[in-house]
Amino acid sequence: VQLQASGGGLVQPGGSLRLSCVITGDILGRFYMAWYRQAPGKQRELVAGITRGLNTNYADSVKGRFTISRDDAKNAVYLDMNSLKPEDTAVYICRGQPMGTTTQYWGRGTQVTVSS
Repeated sequence: VQLQASGGGLVQPGGSLRLSCVITGDILGRFYMAWYRQAPGKQRELVAGITRGLNTNYADSVKGRFTISRDDAKNAVYLDMNSLKPEDTAVYICRGQPMGTTTQYWGRGTQVTVSS
C-alpha cells in the first residue's frame, strides 16, 4: 500500500490550495484517512480526519477554513484549504488506517508555504 500526496505549493496569505492523496495497492473504502502537518521545529499534528461513513474531525486551528473529503471511486482523499495563514506553512502528510486494524500507512508529504 502506498499513499501519494500532491498539490502543495507557495500561496499568499488568504489564498487557497487543494491537496490530494491517492492510495495505490488497496481500496480506499477500507480506510480511515487523515491529514497531518509538521512545521519546522514543531511536532506533527492532526489537521483533519474522515471515516468511511464521512464523519469528519478537524483541529481547532483549521475549523471553518479547511475541508476534508474523499472519493472512494478515485481512491483519493482531498484537503481543501481556504483563507490560508502563514502559520499553516508545513509539510502536509496523509495517513491511512484500515478500519478495525492498528496498521498505519503514511505518505511522504507535500510542502505548503504561505507567504507574501
